Amino acid sequence: RGVVKKWWIKNWLKKKKKDKDFAEAYDREGRKLETAVALYHAREEAGLTQAELAQKAHTTQSTIARIERGDNVSFDKLDDIARALGKKLVVEFA
Repeated sequence: RGVVKKWWIKNWLKKKKKDKDFAEAYDREGRKLETAVALYHAREEAGLTQAELAQKAHTTQSTIARIERGDNVSFDKLDDIARALGKKLVVEFA
């Protein structure tokens, strides 16, 4: 049953992505999710809780949580967080 469900979703998504607006929105959300996962892993690697990272980045724990779940965030905020982790924010147009 799980295989059929995955197949159905994959085919549904393939059809939906033919719509340019849907495809752009889908890709945009994917990039936000990649950022969220990257922040989560960097924070975990640093051994910090959301609250600890927030304090180092001069922000709130809820801001860190929002970013880790894929909400929009400014480049300035991401740069502050990167610096608090001892890292450099890199944006790449590939």
